[in-house]
Amino acid sequence: MSAKGKLFIGAGILLFISLIAWVVRTIPDPPQPVEPKNEPRIMTYEGNFLSAEKDGRTQWELTADHIIVNVDTQDAEITNITVKFYEEDGRIVTLVADKGNYVRSTQDISVEGNVKVSNTDGAELTSQKFQWIAEKEMLVAEGEVHVKKDDMRATGNRIESTDGFNHIKIIGKAHLEKGAKKDGHE
Repeated sequence: MSAKGKLFIGAGILLFISLIAWVVRTIPDPPQPVEPKNEPRIMTYEGNFLSAEKDGRTQWELTADHIIVNVDTQDAEITNITVKFYEEDGRIVTLVADKGNYVRSTQDISVEGNVKVSNTDGAELTSQKFQWIAEKEMLVAEGEVHVKKDDMRATGNRIESTDGFNHIKIIGKAHLEKGAKKDGHE
């Protein structure tokens, strides 16, 4: 073999070795395994209107500015809530609050912030927090609770009822007055 041939083969081998070295050096590292995130999967809704009907009669209507629902647990957080409950006897009960929560596993509901519950008969309840405890079928109002119904006025730190506030249990700084004037002036 001539010197030129040997030089050509040597250059080819050197080029081949350089190519292999380049390939080995530029192989990317395998990607790091992605650890699953434990963040909840959520759906967000803006400007909401929900309602439920039974036998052609509207049972309730809910409006809210913002609803966040956890896809996995079905729990919900609600902002600026108004709910109207349509009773079979024709009365309408309206609940208004700044925010609320629904826990699907227990079916408990709580609202808080400027809570006001009123009905078309003129009865009214205001409190800082209002909740439905499903297991006990109990309504609970907490935090500077005021109730007006006909000529009855009641205040307390906590008021409980298991019959839609027809009968109540007042707890903490309880005050009950019968015979009060309906216009609110004592």
